[in-house]
Amino acid sequence: MKKIAGLIMCVAILIATSGLTHAAEPWVLLGQRVISDQPHDIIYLTTTEEFRAIKIAVFKKPVEFKDVKVSFAYGTSQNIKISRIIKPRENPEVIDLVGKKRVIKRIELQYNTKSLSGRKAIIRIFGLKARNAK
Repeated sequence: MKKIAGLIMCVAILIATSGLTHAAEPWVLLGQRVISDQPHDIIYLTTTEEFRAIKIAVFKKPVEFKDVKVSFAYGTSQNIKISRIIKPRENPEVIDLVGKKRVIKRIELQYNTKSLSGRKAIIRIFGLKARNAK
């Protein structure tokens, strides 16, 4: 009986920690913007580090996102269609970056500002460093 209980405990621990691959790793703040009535913003980065994923966090007011475009240092880019409302303090979705040499130079954000009704929201973009990055 003790062996079965121990086995069940091991399986439960494995299941509970299997989804923590991104959560246990440190996220780096890449930039933030206060938005109110402009439907478009660009965050420029000067880093030379490679990232494998990004996530967008929203504070104060919900923001209806349309598109995000991540441009990399070596001339490539990745278009990300979000098309949804992200609520304040909602657990941000992890967006994996495709390809190699993912040194981010800029992030273009498009959103619907009508949903803000003249009020301001804060967005923060975080990056997860590539495994080979220091």
